[in-house]
Amino acid sequence: MNYQVLPTLNPIIWVTVIAVTVFALSACGDQGEVGPQGPPGAQGEPGERGPTGAAGLQGFPGGAGSEGPAGPRGPVGPGGADGRDGKSGILGIGSGLTTEKSTEGDSAAIDFEGSGKANTTARSDHHHDSDYYTALELQNGTARVAWSSLTDIPNDLNSGGIAASIDWTNIQNRPSGLDDGDDAVSVIDWNDVQNRPQELNTTLGGLTCGLDEIASFNGLTWLCVDSGPAEGEYLSSGQDCQPDFYATGVDVTGTLICTAPSSSESITYQRGKHFIVTIQSSGNVGLWNTVTIGDDGLPIIAYEQTDALYVAQCNNILCSSATTSFVEATGVGDLHASITIGTDGLPLIGYRNSLDASLKIAHCQTMDCATSSTAMLANSGNVGLHTSLAIGTDGLGILSYYNAATADLEVAHCNNTACSSDEIQSVDTTLDLGQYSAIAIGNDGLPLISYYDSTNNDLKVAHCSNIICSATDSVATIDQIGDVGRQTSIVIGVDGRGLISYYDATNKDLKVAHCEDLLCTTANTTGIVTTGGVGDWSSITIGSDGRGVISYYDEFNGSLNVAHCMNISCTEATSNVVDSSAVVGTHTAITVGADGLPLVIYQDVTSSNLKGLHCSNTACVPHARKR
Repeated sequence: MNYQVLPTLNPIIWVTVIAVTVFALSACGDQGEVGPQGPPGAQGEPGERGPTGAAGLQGFPGGAGSEGPAGPRGPVGPGGADGRDGKSGILGIGSGLTTEKSTEGDSAAIDFEGSGKANTTARSDHHHDSDYYTALELQNGTARVAWSSLTDIPNDLNSGGIAASIDWTNIQNRPSGLDDGDDAVSVIDWNDVQNRPQELNTTLGGLTCGLDEIASFNGLTWLCVDSGPAEGEYLSSGQDCQPDFYATGVDVTGTLICTAPSSSESITYQRGKHFIVTIQSSGNVGLWNTVTIGDDGLPIIAYEQTDALYVAQCNNILCSSATTSFVEATGVGDLHASITIGTDGLPLIGYRNSLDASLKIAHCQTMDCATSSTAMLANSGNVGLHTSLAIGTDGLGILSYYNAATADLEVAHCNNTACSSDEIQSVDTTLDLGQYSAIAIGNDGLPLISYYDSTNNDLKVAHCSNIICSATDSVATIDQIGDVGRQTSIVIGVDGRGLISYYDATNKDLKVAHCEDLLCTTANTTGIVTTGGVGDWSSITIGSDGRGVISYYDEFNGSLNVAHCMNISCTEATSNVVDSSAVVGTHTAITVGADGLPLVIYQDVTSSNLKGLHCSNTACVPHARKR
């Protein structure tokens, strides 16, 4: 835009003009009409130059001119001072180290013999010993960084191994119900459980079983099935194993488990004679015999010899020879000894000391009982008759015996392995009972005691409700037909139930009672040997075939006999005379040796000797042959 600058008049002239004009106006009449505009006058002289105005906006740059010729190369400058030692870290890129086709700061390369610039962004004339990663590679996780180069690693993960603990907040995808790490959360929705098996999700997860049912997997899915019998019970009686098989237990449905012997096990029958030996012949020996197998596999026998307690350790399985040890003089009277192996691996012997009519126990300090310690357990009245000893589930000895002073069945429970002290409990105090007691630990871990009720001439069984037998939950009369229940001997069968051998004095028969439950509230009783005067001095054990084996005395023939049960409830049995060389077979005790064959200890009445018989087969059949 063009601006016209007007000339500036003298102030005096302006005052004069104004005054003349005012005078003229005051002297004139009314102003007439305005005439037409006259022609423009001549242009006046230019005024003085005004001040410089503000700078305007910068215009667009013009095109680049042509490149001029290169100037001469300058001289090489002096060398710079040595720089400081470098340290590992991210390479700093200066603005002067840029490359063609790259963004400033992305990469750097130096060609010491070139022109000073690279032709590509990857140009390098030397080898790198380390890998470098961009910030983008580190952020997106594509970079592989050595574990040792990481810092601030939790101690549990410092080796790269399995962490012992981890912060709860660092666990990803945790169920929202557990997000606060609250231990009080007891229920988690099944769908929140990750990696759950699909089969459980569709079957067991929604399965609801009754109180008498359990969940069972049939190979395809989970189903509710009957829980089966309680421990030690089975559903049907009369089950048996086929020939050459032996019972090893009962399954959850109550079915007897029968197993065939392997080629390495002893077969049912072996060809050969029984082995009979006189173990001790000095004095009146072989009374109140009791036998067990030591941890070394050798038989150990406790017996009475000339009014004293002795122990014989067999030198081999056959007991062809033995090492004998004196324990204690007991006086004139019946010893009523019972032996077992304690949890310390040493023999423990309960017996009656006739010198003061007390119940005592001997704890052997060596396997052959060359040294031992003795303790008095009870001495009130006439105690310690018909003693029987077992090891309870607490690892301590427990003895049943007859208190003749009170005519009661009593129990002594040891307070320690050596049984240096004990607790006395009265088990059955009704009338006169407790003679011929025998004790075993049932499959429920509680003592089961068989004994004779001399008031009613009956066989009775008591089941303790705790391990020290301070109370009972069952006291039952098992057999009351005739005078029955003397010379009882008890063992726990493979079905978990008590199996009792005893003497029927009325009929002079050997009888067996098979308990029908763990408590033995009822039992099936059978006279298994009824020919002659048999059954006195009976002793029972379970053979390697899972069936009962019983030694007893035949008073009609003065012989030692052995009966072998044909089934686990012993409703029938075979019986054989095994020694009839003289009047033999009183004070019998039977066990199964380390070779799986029965071993019988007994007295030779004629010679007053202690004898042993090692059966040649599990049924103790003399001169057995398969055909």
